[in-house]
Amino acid sequence: MIFISGGAGYIGSHVNKRLSQRGRPTVVFDSLISGRRDFVGWGEFFLGDLADKGQIRACFGRYPIEAVIHLSAFGYAGESVIHPAEYYRNNVANTLNLLEIMGEFHVRLFVFSSSCAVYGIPSTLPLTEDHPRIPVNPYGRTKKMVEDILGDYDRAYGLKHISLRYFNAAGADPDGELGESHDPETHLVPLAIYAAMGLNPGITIFGTDYPTPDGTCVRDYIHVTDLAEAHLNALEFLASKGRSATFNLGNEKGFSVREVLETVKQVGDKDLKIAESSRRPGDPPILVSDCRKAKNFLRWAPRYGDLRTIVETAWKWHSR
Repeated sequence: MIFISGGAGYIGSHVNKRLSQRGRPTVVFDSLISGRRDFVGWGEFFLGDLADKGQIRACFGRYPIEAVIHLSAFGYAGESVIHPAEYYRNNVANTLNLLEIMGEFHVRLFVFSSSCAVYGIPSTLPLTEDHPRIPVNPYGRTKKMVEDILGDYDRAYGLKHISLRYFNAAGADPDGELGESHDPETHLVPLAIYAAMGLNPGITIFGTDYPTPDGTCVRDYIHVTDLAEAHLNALEFLASKGRSATFNLGNEKGFSVREVLETVKQVGDKDLKIAESSRRPGDPPILVSDCRKAKNFLRWAPRYGDLRTIVETAWKWHSR
């Protein structure tokens, strides 16, 4: 059975569905602080908090867990600057709690939800896994810390792990059963959709003077279903190869803020009220992945790489 921490969240719920579709029994461990119980439509559910080792231990004692997919973390870069203590406690200390209980139950396979935030401001593009990790905010530093901890645990305890460095997760389940639901919402695609639907008064572009073709930031958007598929491939890699590794997960294509907004307008056939503001500190002009390593070793490649497809699946979800 696969233990999925944070499996009631946006990415975790898609991972849980994909594993279940492939016949892998799962147990979702989630506090529901930000996750949704109705997103756990597959496998078992255990209400618990990683801050409580007793609750983690109880879950491991109830189910025959063979591997862990760890997606539970706070994920707002800006918020992490204001409340770093919460991020270090939740993202790092709670991960140590989970690793401790894994050790007690002799579970040695671990897939970690990392982030391209570990790279910081790129010195070269596209970003490969060997690019220096110099994160510029506490969120990115927590991800880097856990990656380093996993390396130490591998050398000391034989913990075999895969760190998956996500780029910008977007889109929704093509079946319409799952989608993005954050409070607060900070991601560009849903915010643009809300504005187009009239749920928000408009949307703001932060920075229009970047050295990019249209002056706005360029990001690599990866469909959440493609991310989910990569987690299954990562588990299979660990089981068959028995060695640790790190992989970028992106689309290898960059889309500017204006391109995303224009695509939302086209998909919804609605206009957007757009405001322009100054740059946000720490926002690099361009973030684009190099995913050749994942393609070669995980035998994985994005199936939903077209920006319009990503937006269409998101629009379908939010239209509900």
